Amino acid sequence: MIHKTAIIEDGACIGENVSIGAFSYISSNVKIGDNNIIGNNVNIIGRTTIGKNNNIHSYAFLGCDPQDLKFEGEDSELIIGDDNTFREFTAINKGTTSGGGKTVFGNNNLIMSHVHIGHDCILHDNCIIVSGCVLGGHIEMENNVILGGATGVHQFVKIGEYAMSAGGSVLVSDLPSYSICEGNRATLRGLNVTGIRRHLKAHIDPLKRAYKEIFHSGNSMREIAKEIIKTADDKCVIKLAEFVVNTKRGIVKREISRKDI
Repeated sequence: MIHKTAIIEDGACIGENVSIGAFSYISSNVKIGDNNIIGNNVNIIGRTTIGKNNNIHSYAFLGCDPQDLKFEGEDSELIIGDDNTFREFTAINKGTTSGGGKTVFGNNNLIMSHVHIGHDCILHDNCIIVSGCVLGGHIEMENNVILGGATGVHQFVKIGEYAMSAGGSVLVSDLPSYSICEGNRATLRGLNVTGIRRHLKAHIDPLKRAYKEIFHSGNSMREIAKEIIKTADDKCVIKLAEFVVNTKRGIVKREISRKDI
């Protein structure tokens, strides 16, 4: 299962039923769980831990040093869960001391080709990052996020669950749960209705009402969200409101509705 041209340094831990392709390189501090498929010309270096059933395609580079001028070779790590797919030419940086020392992936994420994910990012579960996306450092993506092709995300941005960006978007502020954005700079375009219908159908009407109240009333989004948290009984509505209240970078600018014109 390990090609004769692959280089695996002493100290690396390789699980059961792992396939490693030609000319791939695994450094000494890497730990790879069972049933992983590692393609040709893959580099996995540094203190990188990979769970089970991941598929890492050719020319991926996992655990590379942060592209951060403050990084001086300190010990940090990359942690990857189970059932993730990393397509060709993805580059995933390990963490930095200032960011907690860890870049972390959950489970069942799809990272398409030519994606860069910077240091200290945290991706939860079931996210899809389409080809050509660039994520700066310290970004958090909650469950079931989709980033359209060539999306750029500024460092320290947070993206809520079931949120989605259109291709070519540039996010410099936080993207609320269940919402869609597009443009450079990104603008809110409404709820991710398709995603909600597929996975959270019972919550769609309460979310529509809450979204309209928070983003289209013309009043302070944070104050409205605080009031919604006090009175709402829908868990998704509460999560949307809490996201708005707790944002640190602010919310991406809202779209102009017909009522505003």
